[in-house]
Amino acid sequence: MNKQIPYFLSIILSISCFMNTEAQTFHQNKVVAHRGAWKNTNVPQNSIASLENAIKLGCAGSEFDVRMTKDEVLVINHDPHYEGMDIEKTTFEELRKVPLKNGEKIPTLDEYLKAGKKQKKTLLVTEIKPSPAGKERSLLLAQKTVELIKKMKVQKWIVYISFDYDILKKVLELDPEAKTQYLNGGISANQLKTDGITGADYHFSNFLKDEQWLLNAQKLGVITNAWTVNDTLVMDYLLTRNIDYLTTDEPEKALKKTEFYKTSPWKLVWSDEFNYAGLPDETKWGYDVGGQGWGNNELQYYTKADTNNVIVKNGVLSIIARKQKYENREYTSARMVTRGKADWSNGRVEFRAKLPKGRGTWPAGWMLGSNLEKVGWPLCGEIDILEHVGYDPDTIVGSIHTEAYNHVKGTQKTKRLFIKNPATEFHTYTIEWNTEKMDFLLDEQKYLTVKNEHKTTKEWPFNEPMYILLNLAVGGNWGGAKGVDENIFPTKMEVDYVRVFQQ
Repeated sequence: MNKQIPYFLSIILSISCFMNTEAQTFHQNKVVAHRGAWKNTNVPQNSIASLENAIKLGCAGSEFDVRMTKDEVLVINHDPHYEGMDIEKTTFEELRKVPLKNGEKIPTLDEYLKAGKKQKKTLLVTEIKPSPAGKERSLLLAQKTVELIKKMKVQKWIVYISFDYDILKKVLELDPEAKTQYLNGGISANQLKTDGITGADYHFSNFLKDEQWLLNAQKLGVITNAWTVNDTLVMDYLLTRNIDYLTTDEPEKALKKTEFYKTSPWKLVWSDEFNYAGLPDETKWGYDVGGQGWGNNELQYYTKADTNNVIVKNGVLSIIARKQKYENREYTSARMVTRGKADWSNGRVEFRAKLPKGRGTWPAGWMLGSNLEKVGWPLCGEIDILEHVGYDPDTIVGSIHTEAYNHVKGTQKTKRLFIKNPATEFHTYTIEWNTEKMDFLLDEQKYLTVKNEHKTTKEWPFNEPMYILLNLAVGGNWGGAKGVDENIFPTKMEVDYVRVFQQ
């Protein structure tokens, strides 16, 4: 016998295994098309066409819903009724008489799996719907689904999801290697892990209200998926926190977002999303307090942790200026700071805000050097990510102030920029800085760059840590240059979030 034959056979087998492994590598873009890609393609939800569109888009997964007819045929449809017919009380033959709007017949699970099996990049996210008839029929549906999937040898394509925990347990009983995700929320990542459920596919609000949930799940190795995420702001929130999947009606939009975050060098290191109620999080924010004019002849007294002047509600922070006598001042407001709690010496700082309207207001989102008390201003450095005055309503200003370049000398590096509807619409204000330069952006459009001249800290103090301030002043040398309209109070600056990224 030729001794080289086994060697060549082993090489062929190795190549074959490698090719099979490569062929079964699924997309890693985090996007699951909810009931297929239907919304922007004008095809029916849960149709074969919507599945094929999700595959063409290159989605990581395509979700669909499994139900059982009166005569125990497994069909794909989200609602318990199809064209006025109760699926569980109607035979398969009767359902097939009425086509979908694109001419397809209501698909069977068998047909759906055959279509999905033609490709090897998009997962088939299989939602087993609980039966209105009760637990016994629900578990029968689970059994039949798993049996068909095994028969067709498509287990690698499948992720099982359900609102019924017992359905997922039945799936695991029948196939201990199955990938399963629970939909209904309310069960901790620890419990999911203990029960062998591989993931949490929860409504996105569950992740928004508890910032630690994702972190804990990630530590435990529990897969995280959020449904149904169509809002790009929610996408941003979840993607910056490295969620595993987004289930969406608009996969085209989500694919662009996931690609952006995949290639972006910025990683989230700190944030406040204000997804709670009451006073701002005291572990993140402190206050500057007093009514001494703050070096600008401002008219307000800044209070400490007073819900009259600062409150979080409905996912938004409001800093409120009031015409209210307090000690030596006729107005009150708030100035929030991260001093002593968090600071940074480089990165991307952004916040999304809606500004107050009216003559005499002076809102700001800015940064100061943490060495302020040691070296004083302006040696500590100041970065004004946003400044705005009410008498100039369609203009925002970005600036830096240093010992060499500041407004007292009239040498500050600054730029004024037109802004549309700052008091009625949220806008995003951002800086990105490193040891070489600092960029200012409005709604992701860069409008000012300040370069490090590499001279001394008098010109560039920004290599030292700096902390964030958010405040709403009344009057002052700039804000009150054209007086104060006393009819505008109370007025407020609203902040949707503050985020800090670093490379």
